[in-house]
Amino acid sequence: MSRQANDRFETYFTEKIWELIPAFYREEDGLADNPGVLRGMVRILASQAASLRRNTDRLWEDSFIEDCDDWAVPYIGDLVGTRMVSALDTRGRRVDVAKTIYYRRRKGTLRILEELISDITGWEGKATEEFRRLARTQHALDPKPAGRGGHFTNTPPGGYADLRKALGAELSSGPFDEYSHSADMRQHKGGLDGRFSIPKIAFWLYRIPAFKLTGVMPMQGADPAQFTFDPSGRATSLFARRSREESFDWEQWRSLREWETPAPIRCRLLGDAQFQITDGVIAALVTLGISSGAAADLAKLDGQFADSEDSLHNAISTLPSSAELLADPAWTGLLQQALIQDCGKSALLTSFVAPASGEPKSIRVEAGGTEVSSDRIVAGSLSAGPVAATGKDLVIDPVRGELLFLNGAPAAPVLVNYYNGSPGPLGAGAYDRGDGLLAATAVVLTGGGPIGAGAIDTGSGAVAGVTVFGDNSTWTSPSVGPVHDCVIQAANRRRPFVRLAADWTITAAAGVRASLTIDGLWIGSGGAFNLLLAGEYDVVTIRRSTLDPGGKDAWNNTISPVSLVIEGDIKKLEIDHAITGPIHISGAGVVDSISIQDSIVAGIDLPATSAEIFRTTVFGAVNFDRLYASEALITGLATITDTQDGCFRFGAAGTGSRLPYPYESHFIDDTPHYFTSRVFGHYAYAQLSQSAPDYLLRGAENGSEVGAYSSLLNPILLDSLQAKVEEYLPFGLIPITIFET
Repeated sequence: MSRQANDRFETYFTEKIWELIPAFYREEDGLADNPGVLRGMVRILASQAASLRRNTDRLWEDSFIEDCDDWAVPYIGDLVGTRMVSALDTRGRRVDVAKTIYYRRRKGTLRILEELISDITGWEGKATEEFRRLARTQHALDPKPAGRGGHFTNTPPGGYADLRKALGAELSSGPFDEYSHSADMRQHKGGLDGRFSIPKIAFWLYRIPAFKLTGVMPMQGADPAQFTFDPSGRATSLFARRSREESFDWEQWRSLREWETPAPIRCRLLGDAQFQITDGVIAALVTLGISSGAAADLAKLDGQFADSEDSLHNAISTLPSSAELLADPAWTGLLQQALIQDCGKSALLTSFVAPASGEPKSIRVEAGGTEVSSDRIVAGSLSAGPVAATGKDLVIDPVRGELLFLNGAPAAPVLVNYYNGSPGPLGAGAYDRGDGLLAATAVVLTGGGPIGAGAIDTGSGAVAGVTVFGDNSTWTSPSVGPVHDCVIQAANRRRPFVRLAADWTITAAAGVRASLTIDGLWIGSGGAFNLLLAGEYDVVTIRRSTLDPGGKDAWNNTISPVSLVIEGDIKKLEIDHAITGPIHISGAGVVDSISIQDSIVAGIDLPATSAEIFRTTVFGAVNFDRLYASEALITGLATITDTQDGCFRFGAAGTGSRLPYPYESHFIDDTPHYFTSRVFGHYAYAQLSQSAPDYLLRGAENGSEVGAYSSLLNPILLDSLQAKVEEYLPFGLIPITIFET
C-alpha cells in the first residue's frame, strides 16, 4: 500500500527552503563555474522534508491494518500476537493480522481452515475431513441418513455407493467425493495412498485463476454448425468462475461447491439439471396461459424434486394434462422456472448475468443477436461423434471448449462469453493491464474484420500514435504504414485475436529511429506466417501479448507458430510478460540488445546480441553473444559466445550448455514431466509440475520457482498456508495439501 501521492510536496518544500536562503547566495549559485550545486542540495533537503510530512500525515492511517503502510503491518501483528508469515507474502500478512482475533475465536473449525486458503494465498480451495469419508456401520447415535446423502448421487454418509450416477464416479477421490472408503493408515505421498484415515484433513488447492472473456468470436470448423470457443480453433477447457458466496453470518456458512471453484468444468456438471415444482413455478406457468386443469394437476407435484430433465418429463407424463404440460409454452416455461439454483446447469449456464448477485455466470452463447437460453442447451461430448438431442438447439462440450448447433448453421454473428484459466498474467489475456495503457489517438477499433490501411495510427516525429482494440473480436489482414512512434494495444481486460493470412511486416519510417509497442494482442496465423520487423528502430516492445507458439486445433490440424523475425536494425528489443514463438534474425537483421522478463519464449537465435533474461521459461535453445540471466529456465541448449561477461544465476539450462559464470544453477535434460503441460492453450501451460525437482520448484533467489511464473511466489504462498494451518489445526490431525489445478 506504499504508493506515493501526487501531492507535489517536493516542489513546495524546494521553493520554501530556497526562499529562506539569502538572495546573494542564490544568485552566486547561478553564476558559479558549476551552477546549481546549492539548488541540488536544497532539493535533497526538500525530499526529506516531503517524506517527513507524508509520514506525519499518515500517522493516523498507520494505526489501522486496513490503511497502514507495509512497514507497519508487523508492528500491528505484534499487538495481536500473531505468527507472521513470509514478508514476501504481503497480502497474506495483512489479511492474517486483520483477522487474527476472528481466527482465534473459531480456531479448529472447518470454516477457518478453509478460509485460510483464500485469505493467506489468494487461491480458492476446499478443506475436507477424511474421517467423514470412511465406510463404517451406522450406530444408534448417528443422525438419520435421510436428507444427508450426496448432492449428485444421494449416497448416505458411510454407506454403499450409488453407482447409477456417472458423475459420482468422476468425483471419486476428489474434493467433492460422495463415496465412502476403507481406512488407509499409510503415510500420504501425493496419491491416494494414506489419504482416507481418521487423523487426515485434506486441503484441495485451486491456484489457477479464471478470467472473463466477453464478446469472443468463436472459430468455425469445417462443419458450419460447429465452433470452438477459442478463436484460434484450439480445444480448450472452459472454466467456472470463482463464485463462493460470502456470508457474515456464522450459521449460514457452508463449504465450497464444485461449480464455485475456478476450475475446468466437467461435462456432467454442466448437464446437472435439477428441478422442483413450487407454487411460484405454477403461478408463472399460469401467466404463460396454461389451463386451470393443468395447474391443478401440476399442484399434485408441489414440492417434489426431479434430478434430471428426463425425470421431470416422466413425472409430468403421469398427469392427466400431460399433453398440454409437455408442449410449449408450458414445457419451456417449466424448464426455465423449475430449475433450482443449487445445481450445475443453473449456476453455470442459466444466464451470463445472475439475477440475484448481478455477477456473470460462466457460459453464454449468442447467435444472430439472440441469446440461446439454457433450456435449449444440452451438455455433451463432441469428441465421440454425432450428438442428437430432441428439443434442443445447442450442444456445449466444456471439456474441449466446443459447441455444435443442432439445427444447422446459426444466424451470424455468433458470440460467446466464457472463462478461461491461466497460471498467471502472461501473454494476451483478460486480466487487469490498466497500468501503463495510453489513451487512443485514433478511433477505437471494435467489431472485428479486416484491419484496413490507415486504421492504425503510426505516430509522427513529435506525437505517439496510439491505436486501441476495444473488444475481444477477431481481426484479419492487418496493415500498418511506415512507423514513427507507434503503440498498438488492447483495451484493459480485453484479448483481441489477430489472424494472419500473410506475413505481417511492420516497417520503420525512413530516416528516423522508430519506436513500436504491441500491448495485449494475440497474434495467430492461418498458415506459416510471421511478424516481421523491418527498418531502423530505437526500441521495440512486445508487452503482455502473445505471438502464437503453434500447436494443434480441435480437429487435429496444425497451427503454425508465429515467429518474430528481425529484418531491420533494432537497438533494443523488449519482451515483457509475453508468450512468443521463435525469435530470430533474417538476412542483415541486427538486434543490439534484448531484455526478456516474466515471459515464455519458444527459442531464440540472436547470435550477435547482448541479452538480459529474468524469470523466463524458454522452450528450446538460445543463442546470444552475451547473457545476464536470473531465474531463467531454458529447456534446450544455451550457446553464449562471450562467457567472460555476464552471469547465469539461480536458473537451469540444457545439459551441455555454454554459459557465463553459472551460479546456483543446474544443467537439466528436457524432461516432459517437469511441466504440467507444454501445449499452448492448456490452462496450465508452462506451469512447473509437483514432480519437478526441488531445485526448479524452489530454485529462485527468494525461494520461489524458476521460470516464467517465479513472480507468483507459489512455493512461498504454500509455506505461508502450511504455517497458518499448523497454528489453527485441531491437535492430533495431519494436514495434507493437494493441487487440483
